[in-house]
Amino acid sequence: MDFKTILVHLDHTDRCSARVAFAAGLARAHGSHLIGLVPTGLYDGVIPADAIPTGVTDFIAESADHLRRRAEAISESFKVRVSGPIPVSHEIRLTDGTAVDAIVQHGRSSDLIVLGQEDRSASSDAPAHGLVPRVMLQAGRPVLVVPYAGSAEPKVKNVFVAWDGSRASAVAMRAALPLLAKARQVKLVFCRRLGEPHEPARLLVAETLQWLQRHGIKATAEEDVIEIDIAAALLSRACDLGADLMVMGGYGHSRLREMVLGGVTQQILAHMTFPILIAH
Repeated sequence: MDFKTILVHLDHTDRCSARVAFAAGLARAHGSHLIGLVPTGLYDGVIPADAIPTGVTDFIAESADHLRRRAEAISESFKVRVSGPIPVSHEIRLTDGTAVDAIVQHGRSSDLIVLGQEDRSASSDAPAHGLVPRVMLQAGRPVLVVPYAGSAEPKVKNVFVAWDGSRASAVAMRAALPLLAKARQVKLVFCRRLGEPHEPARLLVAETLQWLQRHGIKATAEEDVIEIDIAAALLSRACDLGADLMVMGGYGHSRLREMVLGGVTQQILAHMTFPILIAH
Protein backbone atom coordinates (compact mmCIF):
# COMPACT_ATOMS: atom_id res chain seq x y z
CA MET A 1 0.00 0.00 0.00
CA ASP A 2 1.31 3.44 -0.89
CA PHE A 3 0.18 6.90 -1.95
CA LYS A 4 0.03 6.58 -5.73
CA THR A 5 -1.82 9.88 -6.16
CA ILE A 6 -1.65 12.91 -3.86
CA LEU A 7 -3.82 15.98 -4.33
CA VAL A 8 -2.75 19.34 -2.89
CA HIS A 9 -5.02 22.37 -2.66
CA LEU A 10 -3.43 25.47 -4.19
CA ASP A 11 -4.48 29.00 -3.33
CA HIS A 12 -3.07 32.53 -3.07
CA THR A 13 -2.39 32.48 0.69
CA ASP A 14 1.11 32.99 2.08
CA ARG A 15 1.39 29.37 3.26
CA CYS A 16 0.61 27.78 -0.08
CA SER A 17 4.32 27.46 -0.93
CA ALA A 18 4.99 25.57 2.32
CA ARG A 19 2.05 23.27 1.59
CA VAL A 20 3.34 22.58 -1.93
CA ALA A 21 6.85 21.88 -0.62
CA PHE A 22 5.42 19.42 1.89
CA ALA A 23 3.22 17.68 -0.68
CA ALA A 24 6.05 17.52 -3.23
CA GLY A 25 8.35 16.01 -0.61
CA LEU A 26 5.74 13.35 0.14
CA ALA A 27 5.32 12.64 -3.56
CA ARG A 28 9.07 12.17 -4.00
CA ALA A 29 9.31 9.90 -0.95
CA HIS A 30 6.41 7.70 -2.05
CA GLY A 31 6.81 7.83 -5.83
CA SER A 32 3.44 9.54 -6.13
CA HIS A 33 1.77 11.51 -8.88
CA LEU A 34 0.98 14.99 -7.52
CA ILE A 35 -2.15 16.90 -8.53
CA GLY A 36 -2.19 20.64 -7.89
CA LEU A 37 -5.83 21.69 -7.67
CA VAL A 38 -6.58 25.39 -8.19
CA PRO A 39 -10.16 26.53 -7.53
CA THR A 40 -10.33 29.96 -9.21
CA GLY A 41 -12.77 31.33 -6.65
CA LEU A 42 -15.32 32.30 -9.30
CA TYR A 43 -18.19 30.59 -7.49
CA ASP A 44 -16.91 31.23 -3.99
CA GLY A 45 -17.92 34.83 -4.65
CA VAL A 46 -15.13 36.67 -2.81
CA ILE A 47 -12.38 38.82 -4.34
CA PRO A 48 -10.16 41.50 -2.78
CA ALA A 49 -11.89 44.87 -2.48
CA ASP A 50 -9.14 46.66 -4.42
CA ALA A 51 -8.63 44.00 -7.10
CA ILE A 52 -10.89 45.63 -9.68
CA PRO A 53 -10.41 49.31 -10.62
CA THR A 54 -13.33 51.57 -9.83
CA GLY A 55 -15.43 52.69 -12.78
CA VAL A 56 -15.07 49.56 -14.90
CA THR A 57 -18.00 49.00 -17.23
CA ASP A 58 -18.35 45.24 -16.67
CA PHE A 59 -17.44 44.38 -13.09
CA ILE A 60 -18.43 40.71 -13.41
CA ALA A 61 -16.26 40.14 -16.48
CA GLU A 62 -13.32 42.00 -14.92
CA SER A 63 -13.68 39.97 -11.73
CA ALA A 64 -13.70 36.68 -13.61
CA ASP A 65 -10.63 37.74 -15.58
CA HIS A 66 -8.81 38.72 -12.37
CA LEU A 67 -9.56 35.35 -10.75
CA ARG A 68 -8.48 33.44 -13.85
CA ARG A 69 -5.17 35.32 -14.08
CA ARG A 70 -4.53 34.76 -10.37
CA ALA A 71 -5.21 31.03 -10.75
CA GLU A 72 -2.81 30.84 -13.67
CA ALA A 73 -0.11 32.58 -11.64
CA ILE A 74 -0.63 30.10 -8.79
CA SER A 75 -0.32 27.28 -11.33
CA GLU A 76 2.96 28.61 -12.70
CA SER A 77 4.39 28.89 -9.19
CA PHE A 78 3.40 25.28 -8.53
CA LYS A 79 5.15 24.13 -11.71
CA VAL A 80 8.37 25.83 -10.67
CA ARG A 81 8.33 24.25 -7.21
CA VAL A 82 7.78 20.68 -8.41
CA SER A 83 10.18 20.84 -11.37
CA GLY A 84 13.41 21.25 -9.41
CA PRO A 85 16.53 19.05 -9.43
CA ILE A 86 14.36 16.05 -8.51
CA PRO A 87 11.15 16.61 -10.50
CA VAL A 88 7.83 15.17 -9.41
CA SER A 89 5.26 13.58 -11.68
CA HIS A 90 2.52 16.18 -11.60
CA GLU A 91 -0.42 17.89 -13.24
CA ILE A 92 -2.46 21.04 -12.62
CA ARG A 93 -6.23 21.24 -12.58
CA LEU A 94 -8.02 24.58 -12.67
CA THR A 95 -11.67 24.60 -11.73
CA ASP A 96 -14.31 27.27 -11.27
CA GLY A 97 -16.18 25.18 -8.72
CA THR A 98 -16.25 26.17 -5.06
CA ALA A 99 -13.16 25.17 -3.13
CA VAL A 100 -14.95 22.58 -0.99
CA ASP A 101 -16.83 20.94 -3.86
CA ALA A 102 -13.78 20.88 -6.13
CA ILE A 103 -11.48 19.35 -3.52
CA VAL A 104 -14.07 16.74 -2.51
CA GLN A 105 -14.78 15.72 -6.13
CA HIS A 106 -11.17 15.60 -7.31
CA GLY A 107 -9.94 14.24 -3.99
CA ARG A 108 -12.02 11.10 -4.37
CA SER A 109 -9.74 9.96 -7.20
CA SER A 110 -6.60 10.39 -5.07
CA ASP A 111 -5.10 8.52 -2.14
CA LEU A 112 -4.36 11.54 0.04
CA ILE A 113 -5.54 15.16 0.16
CA VAL A 114 -3.13 17.81 1.45
CA LEU A 115 -4.73 20.96 2.85
CA GLY A 116 -3.58 23.92 4.91
CA GLN A 117 -4.68 24.65 8.46
CA GLU A 118 -7.19 27.48 8.60
CA ASP A 119 -5.61 30.81 9.48
CA ARG A 120 -8.27 33.16 10.81
CA SER A 121 -5.91 36.11 10.47
CA ALA A 122 -5.65 35.61 6.70
CA SER A 123 -7.16 37.98 4.16
CA SER A 124 -10.92 38.18 3.71
CA ASP A 125 -10.79 36.40 0.35
CA ALA A 126 -8.96 33.36 1.74
CA PRO A 127 -10.54 29.92 1.20
CA ALA A 128 -13.88 29.16 2.78
CA HIS A 129 -14.20 28.85 6.53
CA GLY A 130 -14.29 25.21 7.63
CA LEU A 131 -12.56 23.87 4.53
CA VAL A 132 -10.62 21.12 6.33
CA PRO A 133 -13.50 19.54 8.29
CA ARG A 134 -15.91 19.74 5.38
CA VAL A 135 -13.47 18.03 3.02
CA MET A 136 -12.54 15.44 5.64
CA LEU A 137 -16.17 14.54 6.33
CA GLN A 138 -17.27 14.44 2.68
CA ALA A 139 -14.36 13.25 0.52
CA GLY A 140 -13.98 9.69 1.77
CA ARG A 141 -10.21 10.10 1.67
CA PRO A 142 -7.62 10.85 4.38
CA VAL A 143 -6.67 14.50 4.74
CA LEU A 144 -3.20 15.64 5.75
CA VAL A 145 -3.28 19.14 7.24
CA VAL A 146 -0.14 21.31 7.14
CA PRO A 147 0.05 23.95 9.90
CA TYR A 148 -0.06 27.62 8.94
CA ALA A 149 2.89 28.47 11.19
CA GLY A 150 6.38 27.05 11.52
CA SER A 151 8.04 24.53 9.24
CA ALA A 152 6.88 21.01 8.44
CA GLU A 153 9.17 18.34 7.04
CA PRO A 154 7.72 15.75 4.64
CA LYS A 155 10.22 13.13 5.87
CA VAL A 156 8.18 11.89 8.81
CA LYS A 157 10.30 10.27 11.52
CA ASN A 158 8.25 10.28 14.71
CA VAL A 159 4.52 9.53 14.46
CA PHE A 160 2.02 10.02 17.27
CA VAL A 161 -1.20 8.01 16.86
CA ALA A 162 -4.19 9.13 18.92
CA TRP A 163 -5.85 5.76 19.51
CA ASP A 164 -9.22 5.13 21.16
CA GLY A 165 -10.33 1.90 19.51
CA SER A 166 -13.00 3.67 17.46
CA ARG A 167 -13.90 3.21 13.80
CA ALA A 168 -12.53 6.66 12.91
CA SER A 169 -9.16 6.08 14.56
CA ALA A 170 -8.89 2.66 12.88
CA VAL A 171 -9.63 4.22 9.47
CA ALA A 172 -7.03 6.93 10.09
CA MET A 173 -4.35 4.46 11.15
CA ARG A 174 -4.89 2.29 8.10
CA ALA A 175 -4.77 5.35 5.84
CA ALA A 176 -1.47 6.36 7.45
CA LEU A 177 0.27 3.00 6.86
CA PRO A 178 2.57 4.34 4.08
CA LEU A 179 3.81 7.04 6.47
CA LEU A 180 4.06 4.71 9.46
CA ALA A 181 6.13 2.27 7.42
CA LYS A 182 8.77 4.93 6.75
CA ALA A 183 8.84 6.37 10.29
CA ARG A 184 11.58 5.62 12.80
CA GLN A 185 9.20 5.67 15.74
CA VAL A 186 5.45 5.06 16.02
CA LYS A 187 3.68 5.59 19.33
CA LEU A 188 0.04 4.79 20.05
CA VAL A 189 -1.33 6.93 22.85
CA PHE A 190 -4.73 6.42 24.46
CA CYS A 191 -6.12 8.70 27.13
CA ARG A 192 -8.63 8.17 29.90
CA ARG A 193 -9.79 10.64 32.47
CA LEU A 194 -8.92 10.19 36.10
CA GLY A 195 -11.61 7.98 37.63
CA GLU A 196 -12.70 6.36 34.35
CA PRO A 197 -12.34 2.56 34.12
CA HIS A 198 -9.43 0.91 32.34
CA GLU A 199 -10.86 -0.87 29.24
CA PRO A 200 -8.22 -3.07 27.59
CA ALA A 201 -10.85 -5.25 25.90
CA ARG A 202 -12.24 -2.26 23.98
CA LEU A 203 -8.88 -0.81 22.95
CA LEU A 204 -7.24 -4.10 21.89
CA VAL A 205 -3.84 -2.46 22.10
CA ALA A 206 -1.76 -5.65 21.92
CA GLU A 207 -3.73 -6.87 18.92
CA THR A 208 -3.37 -3.51 17.18
CA LEU A 209 0.40 -3.52 17.71
CA GLN A 210 0.55 -7.05 16.25
CA TRP A 211 -1.43 -5.87 13.21
CA LEU A 212 1.08 -3.08 12.67
CA GLN A 213 3.94 -5.54 13.13
CA ARG A 214 2.56 -7.67 10.31
CA HIS A 215 2.83 -4.57 8.12
CA GLY A 216 6.48 -4.26 9.10
CA ILE A 217 5.81 -1.43 11.57
CA LYS A 218 7.27 -1.71 15.06
CA ALA A 219 5.16 0.46 17.34
CA THR A 220 4.81 0.98 21.07
CA ALA A 221 1.85 2.13 23.14
CA GLU A 222 1.12 4.05 26.29
CA GLU A 223 -1.92 4.92 28.34
CA ASP A 224 -2.17 8.43 29.82
CA VAL A 225 -4.47 9.15 32.74
CA ILE A 226 -5.40 12.80 32.41
CA GLU A 227 -7.15 15.52 34.36
CA ILE A 228 -7.14 18.13 31.61
CA ASP A 229 -8.98 18.47 28.30
CA ILE A 230 -8.31 15.53 25.93
CA ALA A 231 -7.30 17.73 22.99
CA ALA A 232 -4.85 19.67 25.14
CA ALA A 233 -3.47 16.44 26.60
CA LEU A 234 -2.90 14.90 23.17
CA LEU A 235 -1.21 17.99 21.74
CA SER A 236 0.97 18.37 24.84
CA ARG A 237 2.03 14.73 24.84
CA ALA A 238 2.78 14.80 21.10
CA CYS A 239 5.06 17.79 21.68
CA ASP A 240 6.76 16.02 24.61
CA LEU A 241 7.49 13.04 22.37
CA GLY A 242 8.84 15.25 19.57
CA ALA A 243 6.22 14.07 17.10
CA ASP A 244 6.40 15.44 13.56
CA LEU A 245 3.03 13.92 12.58
CA MET A 246 -0.17 13.09 14.43
CA VAL A 247 -2.63 10.51 13.14
CA MET A 248 -6.20 10.70 14.43
CA GLY A 249 -9.79 9.91 13.57
CA GLY A 250 -12.11 12.78 12.75
CA TYR A 251 -15.58 12.89 14.22
CA GLY A 252 -18.63 14.73 13.01
CA HIS A 253 -22.40 14.70 12.75
CA SER A 254 -25.02 16.22 10.51
CA ARG A 255 -27.11 19.12 11.73
CA LEU A 256 -29.48 20.93 9.37
CA ARG A 257 -27.39 19.69 6.40
CA GLU A 258 -24.23 21.23 7.85
CA MET A 259 -21.36 18.94 8.80
CA VAL A 260 -20.17 19.77 12.29
CA LEU A 261 -17.02 18.43 13.94
CA GLY A 262 -16.75 17.14 17.47
CA GLY A 263 -15.03 19.29 20.07
CA VAL A 264 -11.76 17.36 20.35
CA THR A 265 -11.23 17.39 16.57
CA GLN A 266 -12.04 21.10 16.35
CA GLN A 267 -9.61 22.01 19.13
CA ILE A 268 -6.75 19.98 17.70
CA LEU A 269 -7.22 21.45 14.22
CA ALA A 270 -7.28 24.94 15.72
CA HIS A 271 -4.17 24.57 17.88
CA MET A 272 -1.99 22.09 15.94
CA THR A 273 1.65 23.03 15.37
CA PHE A 274 2.69 19.95 13.34
CA PRO A 275 1.07 18.08 10.44
CA ILE A 276 -1.97 15.95 11.21
CA LEU A 277 -3.39 13.11 9.15
CA ILE A 278 -7.08 12.88 9.86
CA ALA A 279 -9.71 10.54 8.44
CA HIS A 280 -13.38 9.83 8.90
